[in-house]
Amino acid sequence: MKSLPLPLSHTQKPIRWHVAQGLLLTLLIALAARWLSELSWLAVVGQLVIAMLLGMLCRTFVGVKEQWQAGISFSSKRLLRLGIILLGMRLNLGDMLRMGPSLLVIAIINVAFTLIIVYTLARWLKTSETLSLLTACGTAICGAAAVAAIAPQLKAKEEEIALSAAIVALLGTLFTIGYTLLYPLLGLAPGSYGIFAGATLHEVAHVVAAAAPGGQAAVDLAVMVKLSRVAMLVPVAIIIGLWSQRTQRQRAGAHLHPQPNWRSLPIPWFIGGFLLMSAIHTTGIVPTAIANDLVWLAYLFIAMAMAGLGLNVQWAHFRRLGARPLVASLIGSLLLAGLGYTLVCWLGIGAS
Repeated sequence: MKSLPLPLSHTQKPIRWHVAQGLLLTLLIALAARWLSELSWLAVVGQLVIAMLLGMLCRTFVGVKEQWQAGISFSSKRLLRLGIILLGMRLNLGDMLRMGPSLLVIAIINVAFTLIIVYTLARWLKTSETLSLLTACGTAICGAAAVAAIAPQLKAKEEEIALSAAIVALLGTLFTIGYTLLYPLLGLAPGSYGIFAGATLHEVAHVVAAAAPGGQAAVDLAVMVKLSRVAMLVPVAIIIGLWSQRTQRQRAGAHLHPQPNWRSLPIPWFIGGFLLMSAIHTTGIVPTAIANDLVWLAYLFIAMAMAGLGLNVQWAHFRRLGARPLVASLIGSLLLAGLGYTLVCWLGIGAS
């Protein structure tokens, strides 16, 4: 006689309940981070990094139950990809084209320059390959969101993701304060200053806060330039995927290349979703209010993912790994600021 399957209440319900508990924990942390990020003295840090830090504090002082790990992992992996896709609603490809070639050239030069400099310095300081690349991408492109988007390509460990995101957030905050204090001394018109801030600072929150002394026109230009750097996520992720796949084959001693198929292509499909959402937003078929709501939801999902990362990271990892990539990112950020200022002055854009 065949044995009957156990009722749903005895098997799947407890599992689903534990997943829901882990998801709820990351949601509560993300919402708390959202509230804290709206405080004037924490706005420059940003919701994503605050969520990660709150997750780390929760693990250290409260603890995390083992049965919650499935829901926490779902947040840090699945919701992360969904958040990156929805974030495409923030990018209007038409606005980027209308900016003209000068602003796009500045974005490309700055991203390429910073990637090379920070990665080279970090490797010279004996930082691991993965941590070097994550820190370089976060510094060059768009902070914690870039780190989170590139990490799956490198199969990065959670402590490496959290550490590189925290480094970029710390330096971005310090540079934002520095830009604000130096604004009267830089000799830049408000528009030029906005372009300078958007081309060199790390997070979108940093860009908005730093550009504020130049007025609304400076903020608008800063955000546009910053989003052109965000768009660099797509080619950078594909290049890093190709490079990572090639490196892994070499280390494995593989002499024959496997037949390519769509599953093995080093393309982060969620980045493709990001680009698709950007294209949809560009058409204007999605009302502005709905697009803004989707962007808000995107940041909530990514904040839940960062909370999940924080819940799996111990402070000891920062003491063990943190100094060398911090130095590399600091030097890279200083050189990026110098390059960005030189390009804005040389090209004379935003002065009128």
